[in-house]
Amino acid sequence: MRQETFEGLKTTFPMALTIEKEKGAESRVSTNETFQKIVILGYGKVTGEVLQYVYDRKKEYGYEMEFIEHEIHSFSITEKICAERGIPFHRITDKKELTASLDRITDKTLIVSASNNFLFPASLVEKAHITIVNFHNALLPDYPGRNAPTWAIYRGEKTTGITWHYVTAGVDEGSIIIQKQCEITDDMKAYELTEKLMDLAAEAFRECFGRILEESVQAREQGFDPGRRMYRSREVPADGHFSLTDQPEAIYCLLRSVDYGKNDLFPLVRTRIDGREAEITRYRRIPTDRRKEGEGLLYLPLGADSLLKLKYRFL
Repeated sequence: MRQETFEGLKTTFPMALTIEKEKGAESRVSTNETFQKIVILGYGKVTGEVLQYVYDRKKEYGYEMEFIEHEIHSFSITEKICAERGIPFHRITDKKELTASLDRITDKTLIVSASNNFLFPASLVEKAHITIVNFHNALLPDYPGRNAPTWAIYRGEKTTGITWHYVTAGVDEGSIIIQKQCEITDDMKAYELTEKLMDLAAEAFRECFGRILEESVQAREQGFDPGRRMYRSREVPADGHFSLTDQPEAIYCLLRSVDYGKNDLFPLVRTRIDGREAEITRYRRIPTDRRKEGEGLLYLPLGADSLLKLKYRFL
């Protein structure tokens, strides 16, 4: 009997050779039929890593592969990767059209959902010849839904991680394939944490890909509370607003949690200064001896020997 380590939990589980826990609570006996096709959906860095790795293992396993771009991103590298390697590339932005396209699959197929926000319908998930795995940027069952790095920083978590899991009809409810954990440092911003999580996701995918194809994964159920909170894309921590009477540490957490650099995922955080609404355009932690007064600047004490420097503009 082999052993498999779920990195995020640092716990070891026995790996069964023929029984695979997947698609929720039920087990099924793995068949001898191999996957004939792999379909990859997603965008961003982790999708590019997955796409290249699946291509590199193509001859070894003998599957066909294709890529579907559902969400268009201006800096996407996936079309370039597909063109260079001769991977069929499809751009399907309409949800109904994408569902219909996936529904027409008749071969035994693995669908890899990497940084993908499309919700697979139950009618597709429940097909016996289709297996779907998904990357989630948190340690499920914690922080299901959207923008998990934001909420982990905002809640003051010291660690977080990634999960690859099987997809079920419920959002982020499927059994866990592998997890990896990382530290959230005191000054880490959302975009920095996201980069770290993408690297972990690619690393974890390379580790578990062979077992997924061979259907030898010993997945485990999440064991979540059915009433757990599902984080939505429209939600913003603290509604994107703070009071100057709030603890500076909490203000700093809020600012870092919505900071995705140039991606502008969230609007600028706001507060009231001298009775007027203002938005924070820049912020940083600085040593106390680097304080310089100026227009549109505000300083808050942040620990024993540092300040939170805020640059703002009135609305």
